[in-house]
Amino acid sequence: MNSLLLAGLLLLAALLGTPLFVIISSIALLAFHYAGIDLSAVIVELYRMASSPILIAIPLFTFAGYLLAESQSPRRLVNVSRALFGWLPGGTAIVTVVSCAIFTAFTGASGVTIVALGGLLFPMLIREKYPEKFSLGMLTVAGSLGLLLPPSLPIILYGLVSEVSIDRLFLAGIVPTLVMIALLSAYNIHYVKDLHLPTTPFRWKEALAALWEARWELPLPFIILIGIYGGFFTVTEAAAVTAFYVLVVEVFVQREIHPIRELPRVMRESMVLVGGILVILGAALGMANYMIDAEIPMRILAVMQKYITSKLMFLLMLNVFLLVVGALLDIFSAIMVVVPLIKPIAESFGVDPIHLGIIFLTNLEIGYATPPVGINLFIASFRFKRPILKLYTAALPFLLVLLVALLLITYIPDLSLALVQWFNPAR
Repeated sequence: MNSLLLAGLLLLAALLGTPLFVIISSIALLAFHYAGIDLSAVIVELYRMASSPILIAIPLFTFAGYLLAESQSPRRLVNVSRALFGWLPGGTAIVTVVSCAIFTAFTGASGVTIVALGGLLFPMLIREKYPEKFSLGMLTVAGSLGLLLPPSLPIILYGLVSEVSIDRLFLAGIVPTLVMIALLSAYNIHYVKDLHLPTTPFRWKEALAALWEARWELPLPFIILIGIYGGFFTVTEAAAVTAFYVLVVEVFVQREIHPIRELPRVMRESMVLVGGILVILGAALGMANYMIDAEIPMRILAVMQKYITSKLMFLLMLNVFLLVVGALLDIFSAIMVVVPLIKPIAESFGVDPIHLGIIFLTNLEIGYATPPVGINLFIASFRFKRPILKLYTAALPFLLVLLVALLLITYIPDLSLALVQWFNPAR
């Protein structure tokens, strides 16, 4: 009876807006207490997390992303995309998709992309006579593209929690992201083909000028990829190189962030996000430790093996489950709570751990814009001052396109694993 009362109180606290880490920590501590396990097990898990070398990459990449968001980098990236892709039918729509994907990869948070790029791209789309509903839906959904590209923070966090190689996850996410960008771009071209919208003629002079203006930001992904896969530095060292490079460029070369007035604020805001992630991570690992001790994944596996007889059926049910999770939880909480639960089950069905990571993150990426509570919908509603119900209907066609991409990513493992196997033939 006491346990039911406590469960009810925790549910009420969650509904009243109590921070998620408090709820998760309480569940973990109560579970250990009722199981008769010393509560120091949670502290041991926290210590294990804190001693992980890869943990240093999280604050460094986050700081770099915040610096880019606070500078004029979003405008420069949009100009490059427009110069290169603006001549295509639906060129501005394609520019929107590509710009959002690149920017989200750097910041690791779709909300930042909608806020930072929305003010640039939404007026541009409206000015060029794109329908408002179409523009709203595309920006809402495209805001989460790029979460599979290096140096995305969710990939680092997934690798940390699942103990899967982060550099291989970086490789594995490239082709699936290109598939999503290609399908969204194809849909955009199909949608606008009869609207006779203006395009931006391709001119070498303008393209080279845009590339030159963004000459400091554009090499960054290549520095990371070449550095890691060329064996010059590890993921953690790549994070340090990225943070130092962006700091020097944005503060001292471009001089768009004042070192006295603005830099301390950017550092403080970025570390507040990191602190929140680490607190949730510690609480979630404690709960995951209990679930493993209580053999909860094994019990779920036994039930699933009774009713699910094939890998294909398991993957379908996994996608449905993860889409719901992605619509209800933020991506960091979902990674830390759900990954320890599903990883052993997926391995029993023969799903490659790296492929599982890409499936997992793709679902959560789509879940950001999935009604009724996908976080992108609320951020876009606030950013563009439009009713949330309008965002629901606007995002739906683009979500359907991404669901097609999800099926391709799920059932064609080589989309995720081909580059990994090419760079690591021993696999």
